Amino acid sequence: MLKQLYIKNFTLIDELDIEFHSGFSVITGETGAGKSIILGAIGLLLGQRADSKTIKQGADRCIIEAHFDLSRYDLQPFFDDNDIDYDANDCIIRRELTSAGKSRAFVNDIPVSLAILKELGDMLVDVHSQHKNLLVGKQDFQLEVVDTLAADDEALKVYQQSFTAYHEKQRQLEQLQQEIERNRQNQDFLQFQYNELLQAQLVEGEQEELEQTHETMTHSEDIKTALYEAQTHLDADELGILPQLRKSISTLANITRVYPTTSDWVERLESCQIELKDIAQDVSEQLEHIDFDPQELERISERLDRLYDLEKKYHVESVTELILQREQLKQQLAQMENSDEALATLNAELSALQSKCQKQADTLSKLRQQSAKMIERQMTERLIPLGMPHVRFEVHISQGDLGRNGQDNIAFLFSANTSSLLQPIAQVASGGEIARVMLALKAMISGAVKLPTIIFDEIDTGVSGKIAERMADIMREMGDQDRQVISITHLPQIAALGTTHYRVSKQESSTGTTSRMQMLTPEERIHEIAQMLSGSDVTAAAIENAKQLLRVES
Repeated sequence: MLKQLYIKNFTLIDELDIEFHSGFSVITGETGAGKSIILGAIGLLLGQRADSKTIKQGADRCIIEAHFDLSRYDLQPFFDDNDIDYDANDCIIRRELTSAGKSRAFVNDIPVSLAILKELGDMLVDVHSQHKNLLVGKQDFQLEVVDTLAADDEALKVYQQSFTAYHEKQRQLEQLQQEIERNRQNQDFLQFQYNELLQAQLVEGEQEELEQTHETMTHSEDIKTALYEAQTHLDADELGILPQLRKSISTLANITRVYPTTSDWVERLESCQIELKDIAQDVSEQLEHIDFDPQELERISERLDRLYDLEKKYHVESVTELILQREQLKQQLAQMENSDEALATLNAELSALQSKCQKQADTLSKLRQQSAKMIERQMTERLIPLGMPHVRFEVHISQGDLGRNGQDNIAFLFSANTSSLLQPIAQVASGGEIARVMLALKAMISGAVKLPTIIFDEIDTGVSGKIAERMADIMREMGDQDRQVISITHLPQIAALGTTHYRVSKQESSTGTTSRMQMLTPEERIHEIAQMLSGSDVTAAAIENAKQLLRVES
């Protein structure tokens, strides 16, 4: 539960430090006094988006901090999962805003993201404002109420896992069907492309080899001339390198006996002679093979043109890529041939998943139907004392297609009197009736979900007198069940039944307008409720009425 709230430099609040207590507390004050500011500060602690405009004018930083007692609630797993220090008796949540637009959040002095702060806030405080009364007509909210009271969390989780798998299989099937349809429309074209590439008899490395041969044949005369000249220089009868080299070797060999140094030269020249003879022989052989064949050149040119045309047509740059394209086409055509088999397999898998989802959805439906009967009974019991003696409340469940939350469509049907037909509650209930319905629902839900703190922001809209007193009795009963209930109210009948009473007021000074909040003493409380009864001029009769409401002896 909320133990303490500290606010500094937030809109009209300079500084506020106030303690809260268990049970049923009320907050009163004139319209515009700043009650919404208190709720706004609490909202920031619960993870709402921050706005630097909420910082008090002239200040550069705003701080909101709250202390919670979690000792009666099993929340340690959340702290362990998020690596946050856990203190059951004093959990501290702090939010800081700067005028520069920066926002930071801390839980027990550990920095946390806004998402984690919101997740924790949802487990600590439920703020029910006037606009939330509109939720009673929303199907999502109605389903959430039924599920909460059915305690079907595990069954719903199991179903949703199966439905996710079912939905994914549906997506795969649709994707395959679309692919098959596209392929069938293009099948003739794809077959033509495959045949074209197959008939081209593509060979890895062929293009490079043909390009080299083409280059050689195109320049065959230049090559023959160069080879002939090289052969002549190497092995001409008198002036060639080899004849001259043989003469040099013979000349040096003749003086080896008298001049030994030349023996090494002779060996080296003989090695050169062997190498040059090999080169000369290779040149001679190549010269015999170099020949210009116009027909072969034309064949090579035509083959290269064919390869170049295919590469341009298929937007690739090599024969390797053409071969890859051919294999991909082959695979696509094979898939088309096997598409019926793949389609049948997916359909069988989808049917099995659908059957599984249907069984789990049926289980959910049974749990919800049981919950619906209980809700109808309890809502009638709770609404009759709230001034609806002839009320009828029905949870209508119809079944539709399988969806994320099962197959059930929920509708809250309502009639406040015997002469009216049951109709969707948002269409027929007045503002005051909806407020009482929401309070009854919250009372039921709070019994099923151990939420530490519930804040009602003027849930008493549209009611007064005895009905307001009975609504206060319900909130007080909720506060007596190990939870903290806080009601912001304008009705003295509700304010009088709070175990703790706070007043929010606005003060004008030379420095501007400020809001403050204080816990009232018994005497101050009598005066506050008397003022709520009679207005700014508090009469003796109003004081007596206030004492009667507070059950204080005169």
